[in-house]
Amino acid sequence: MSTPPAVLAPIVKGLHHVAIAVESLEKARGAYEQALGLCSSPIEHVANQKVNVLVLYAGAQRIELVEPASPDSPVAGFLAKRGGGVHHLAWKVDDLAAALARLEAAGVRLIDKAPRPGAHHTQIAFVHPSATGGVLMELVEEPRAEHASA
Repeated sequence: MSTPPAVLAPIVKGLHHVAIAVESLEKARGAYEQALGLCSSPIEHVANQKVNVLVLYAGAQRIELVEPASPDSPVAGFLAKRGGGVHHLAWKVDDLAAALARLEAAGVRLIDKAPRPGAHHTQIAFVHPSATGGVLMELVEEPRAEHASA
């Protein structure tokens, strides 16, 4: 079972997804869809992060392939420094604003101090890798039921 770093344990509800940075979604998707037999959703452009995202499903587990949509995307910088591979782990939270307030009050270094839009109508925020053992962590709040049909 995946467990979050101790700093996140009181607020997370489980693993949401693992994000993998790739140069090209079209080139990478074959290994996941054909070779592994994973199902995928349509590619989504996330403008505020300057990325394109392909969500793949293995049962209830999600893997997100993330490709830069512009040269100044943070993912483009990641790929230039490290090459393709695991970019971040994302954790489910019930109330993202409350989770961020709790982490900030505890002195945890945050990249985002307020929720922002993510893929599939989620709200997201990133925790700085220096606070989580060197791994970039994302917190994800799914759309609330009353907003899901909108």
